[in-house]
Amino acid sequence: MIAPSFRTYLIAAAALAATLGPARAQSPAAPGGSAAGDSVPLYRAALGPFTRRITTASPDVQAYFDQGVQQMFAFTPTDAVRSFRAAARRDSACAMCAWGEAWALGAYLNEPMRPANAAPAHAAARRAVRLARGAATPEEQALVAAMAARYEPVHDAGRRRTLDTAYARALERAHRTHPRDHDIATLYADALMLLEPRRGAWDLATPSVRRIHEVLLEVLAADLSHPGACHLLIHATESTARPELAEPCADLLGLAIPGASHINHMPSHTYNRVGRWGDAVRANIHAWHSDQRAEHGEGFAIYPGHNLHMLLFAASMDGQGAIAMQAGRDYARIAPGGTFLPALAYIRFGRWGDVLALPDAPPQPVTRGFWSFARGYAHLRRGAADSARVYAAVVDSIAAAAPAATFRFNTAHLLLGTLGGILRAELHRAAGRLPEALADLERAVMLEDSLIYDEPEPLPFSARDWLGAALLEAHRPADAEAVYRASLADHPRNGWSLFGLAQALEAQGRHGDATRARAEFERSWARADVWLRSSRY
Repeated sequence: MIAPSFRTYLIAAAALAATLGPARAQSPAAPGGSAAGDSVPLYRAALGPFTRRITTASPDVQAYFDQGVQQMFAFTPTDAVRSFRAAARRDSACAMCAWGEAWALGAYLNEPMRPANAAPAHAAARRAVRLARGAATPEEQALVAAMAARYEPVHDAGRRRTLDTAYARALERAHRTHPRDHDIATLYADALMLLEPRRGAWDLATPSVRRIHEVLLEVLAADLSHPGACHLLIHATESTARPELAEPCADLLGLAIPGASHINHMPSHTYNRVGRWGDAVRANIHAWHSDQRAEHGEGFAIYPGHNLHMLLFAASMDGQGAIAMQAGRDYARIAPGGTFLPALAYIRFGRWGDVLALPDAPPQPVTRGFWSFARGYAHLRRGAADSARVYAAVVDSIAAAAPAATFRFNTAHLLLGTLGGILRAELHRAAGRLPEALADLERAVMLEDSLIYDEPEPLPFSARDWLGAALLEAHRPADAEAVYRASLADHPRNGWSLFGLAQALEAQGRHGDATRARAEFERSWARADVWLRSSRY
């Protein structure tokens, strides 16, 4: 089991996405200059019904403001800055337009405050204060006052947490004063989340986590379709023991901002945790389509590589090989050095020739290790054990030479230790050394269980798929059953483990239990395009 800890996509996801084409990835909001000041259209077809009425007489200003808010809910701050500035150009007295610009120039869940944004964010917040002295509503006054507490004119990293805390406290006061204002409550929860460790554990017993959940669940109890609150709740629950808390709103979120790929994709964070693999696949296909439509001015592309990675992971768990492998190929097409991802999908689905046809290894150490594992495994399955041993040595050497190198949030020591263990174990199996194979696989599972929580997980399979199969081969079906049940606790309703579980139960003579497990497997495998003989190829 991957150790649960909260993480957002932060710099790693943004760095991956920033390299990608054809779809444009979001980057942190520019503080000024032509990029931030360019005119921006109203993407009416891409937006959802959400609106927050502000003090303005102009329908266009209201429309641009609502667009900016939806873009912020969708984690597209660069576009949001443009929208808020477009609104302000049409109504120079609009306090909330300046407030929105200040909001979009600050930190959000996937990106910390950019030093270059400090001065323009502070200026926008002060402008909002000045403008709010006119006709702003009490709610607007409260939001503007909170934003004014968030910034100073010069970035000081040592002051950042103090300012973020002041911002959260100001929003807490605003929430107490206006408890039925769902947007103020959502912003308050967001401010609280920004105070949590980026990769710290999210424990339901922690008072700060409970408070975040209380605020968001209160909003969603009144308005299940609130896109900002649902987006945050998914992130606030996905690494906890209760990811299903976000399931009701996740079912609505995907279409809440139709042209925002990140919003299309977000339900899959919950669906993956609760075993709704087919729904996770559909969510990420929708997101990838939105990423492509954005190239034609029909929406907002956000983290296209991440959407493809999540699509590959969910489709792999769901047995949808064609979709998983195509997602890998699309990823490799848009991400330099991305051939490691289709390589892993090909291993999941037993496509040895496709692995060996991939071009040269990626330059980054960990992904080069992924690629080398896949090459070695494919050679072994084609009967070339000597070549497989060469690649196994490469995987081990990378793990030894650069143990602290990372892929997203996990180290080469853990990731390549897991993959190296699988490959060495299969080499032992091929040579008839089953006890040695089991020892390697047990260590691979231990390393896999030490991985930091990430979504999607870095590998589209589990070492338990191999350990369970090897235990069955060793005539230890009760132990295999325990392995498969542990895998299902991590990845509910995944067909690979259900298939292995049915085999393990049948081997123990528990025919009724095996029949029930097979029926559950058939339900989970209804969308699959591969036939299984084992929990791994």
